Amino acid sequence: MASEQPSRIRVTEYLDLDIDREKWLCNRCNFEIGPARESYKKGCLLHDRDPREVHPPLVSGDFSFSPDPLWVRIVEFYCPGCGAQVETEYLPPGHPLTWDIEIDLDSLKERLRAGEFKIRKQRLEVSE
Repeated sequence: MASEQPSRIRVTEYLDLDIDREKWLCNRCNFEIGPARESYKKGCLLHDRDPREVHPPLVSGDFSFSPDPLWVRIVEFYCPGCGAQVETEYLPPGHPLTWDIEIDLDSLKERLRAGEFKIRKQRLEVSE
């Protein structure tokens, strides 16, 4: 179960950031996914899916409403600790994985030290 550490922020449904340790963590099993100064996706298990598996054809023929695997691929990201699906992205074949979350840790730490922000119940709040 997720931790109530005062240095931990919920970033997404399955992803936490431990500011003090500068680590991405699975908030379901506390698995340490990787360094917070890198993309969390580097520490996840990947499944490169055929889009026709996810979106089967609705009608027969050339225009089946199913994505063409020559045009798109579906990449799923999983926590190596518990198998929770952390993220999914649709990409053109050959396109590198996106770095979708990048947090300025130095600035965030400074603003927390200065009292501008506080962490309460794993949420970042503006101090009053």
